[in-house]
Amino acid sequence: MSKRIFVGSIAWATTSDGLKKLFETVGSVAKADVLTDKMTGRSRGFGFVEMDSDADADAAISKLNGAELDGRKIVVSEARPKAE
Repeated sequence: MSKRIFVGSIAWATTSDGLKKLFETVGSVAKADVLTDKMTGRSRGFGFVEMDSDADADAAISKLNGAELDGRKIVVSEARPKAE
């Protein structure tokens, strides 16, 4: 099972592809999504990345937390389960 990573403080211009490319510099990415508002289609400023291995995910969290993407410093942490 792949580990899910939360990515916050994403620039409005950042796309899912751009997010995936950044995380691929650390390891193999299964999926990357920048969440968008359903009504406007505009980025909500955060997203999620799923890495193929826990080791890659841990490396991505430590290396990319505070990294710059599209002019903004991103916040990277392990995603918490969705609250019921």
